[in-house]
Amino acid sequence: MHWQADFYRRPLQDASGNPIWELVVCDAEGKFTASAFCSQSEADSNWIAAQLQQWILQEKPDSPEGGTAPLCLQVFRPQSVSLILAAAEKLGITVEQTRSTPALKQLLIQKATEYHTLPSYTNQPYDPVTLDRPAPLPLPENLWGDRWRFAAISAGDIVSALIDRPIPIREMPEALFPIHLQLPSTLPVPGVIIDGGRQSMNLARWLQRSRPVFLHSIPGQPDGLILEAGLVERWVLTTFEDPDVVQAAKTFRDRQAQAKGLHFLLVQPDDSGMTYTGFWLLQSELPSQ
Repeated sequence: MHWQADFYRRPLQDASGNPIWELVVCDAEGKFTASAFCSQSEADSNWIAAQLQQWILQEKPDSPEGGTAPLCLQVFRPQSVSLILAAAEKLGITVEQTRSTPALKQLLIQKATEYHTLPSYTNQPYDPVTLDRPAPLPLPENLWGDRWRFAAISAGDIVSALIDRPIPIREMPEALFPIHLQLPSTLPVPGVIIDGGRQSMNLARWLQRSRPVFLHSIPGQPDGLILEAGLVERWVLTTFEDPDVVQAAKTFRDRQAQAKGLHFLLVQPDDSGMTYTGFWLLQSELPSQ
């Protein structure tokens, strides 16, 4: 069982003008939800741990042991991570940093419409789920390989061709399998292939640490290929102006749209097709995420 959690200040303040903080949790289906406010002076990991423990015990009030603690707390807000991590450690719960918390984000959007009815509302501009994202940074030069290119694999082949290959680093969430996204088997799933050469494993390990979320190609002068990673990190993998590559980038974007955002990133030593180093099955973020 996973809970999604957020702890942050809201557009509310107490009588002394100090911000009011709120802890919000829910399950992935949004069937279980809970929230509690605290003053800024109380906003620490001890308060969070006590509140979580209270909700765990209340989940099954008829049981002498109370409810079952979640195995994991999923957190999307960078500013929430350290406090929730410290609180979760006290309770023996792991924390996953992920952008994909749709149930929680929908709950936060709903709750934001209710704050203006509270006497402590400050009327400050407030967006409950949009995060400040830094400008994209260039990929470290020592990691870049020999060549790269846009490519595509048919939806019917992408899992069977890669799930059992001996790939040292592989991220293929079952939820992103084309069959679960109801994609036609003949639909081309776009991707990016990097021939890393001697840097192949170093690049794949760096990507693994960076936790890729999705790729997107941005038209411009020059065009750019951006990797969204972690919670808010962004990396410029490469820029390009060649007309053929620009056209390939447009095809990549069109295919992404047709495949419900599904795409892949493949790192290999060379283009022999004999050895793969890293593979990530990714999906562009939906507006609700």
